[in-house]
Amino acid sequence: MVDQTKIEEAVRMLLEGIGEDVNREGLQETPERISRMYGEIFAGMEEDAGEHLTKTFAVASNEIVVVKNITFYSICEHHLMPFYGRAHIAYLPDGKVVGLSKLARAVEVYARRPQIQEQMTVQIVEAVMEHLKPQGAIVMMEAEHLCMTMRGVEKPGSRTMTLASRGCFQEDPRWQELFFRLIKEDKMYNQDLAMWDPVDK
Repeated sequence: MVDQTKIEEAVRMLLEGIGEDVNREGLQETPERISRMYGEIFAGMEEDAGEHLTKTFAVASNEIVVVKNITFYSICEHHLMPFYGRAHIAYLPDGKVVGLSKLARAVEVYARRPQIQEQMTVQIVEAVMEHLKPQGAIVMMEAEHLCMTMRGVEKPGSRTMTLASRGCFQEDPRWQELFFRLIKEDKMYNQDLAMWDPVDK
């Protein structure tokens, strides 16, 4: 649980450290505001993605499931600056599926922690594999990091892309190819899907 008192004390020290007057009108309530904000943006510290992924539904056929353009915001654990972007998730069921919104909620759980993008990508794909036990899963994330665009090399617009795959998406390049095609398309055409048969159907 977030310790609001410690956060408020730390914010006051930080402001003093940069030469600010913590008692001036504009900053008097800032430590309290920051502590409340941190309670929101680090809420994932107290959550388990499994809570969202364990309620599944039986399906008669195992067709690819893709949820793309899941917006996320996270905090870089190296500089405590935001990075934000989109996550794309796909999995090939093995008899059961999960509600589509639950995948987005799982992304939120891992995003609302001090993070690095590479680690978060792996955490999400492994959570899908652990709780849904599909034939395979893949996660791609693309994000802009303010620690690169606001400071340091200062390259606005640069984006970092990470990919993690398991099962059939790791073993058979055709499944990765289909995933990339689907996340690039605005619409999923039946003729595209018809070209592919699920692995071990």
